[in-house]
Amino acid sequence: QVQLVESGGGWGQPGGSLRLSCAAAGFTFSRYDMRWYRQGRGKERELVAAMIATPGGSTEYGDSVKGRFTISRDNAKNTVYLQMDSLKSEDTAMYYCNALRLGKLGINNYWGQGTQVTVSS
Repeated sequence: QVQLVESGGGWGQPGGSLRLSCAAAGFTFSRYDMRWYRQGRGKERELVAAMIATPGGSTEYGDSVKGRFTISRDNAKNTVYLQMDSLKSEDTAMYYCNALRLGKLGINNYWGQGTQVTVSS
């Protein structure tokens, strides 16, 4: 059974840090591109960060988080992380983990249930 389980969300102070984790199961994690998305109240879902599956995989960040957030993965633990530093109130959102792979039989696209991040003083 495919599972993506996010954790690490909660309350953070402006200027502070949080670290999100996403534990994967039920598929070959190392072959999947991993992404973090977020959706604030009344806003569209937006890409936060991405890391492709290839060794030394390249990364991509949304403009609003560049220089503040860092995505990483541990294929031995089937886990992807999002280190969130210099938090801002506008980072408040539900954060979702996504796994994507384009295979011979089509696209495999999996989502977690999300973890809430609230940044306030």
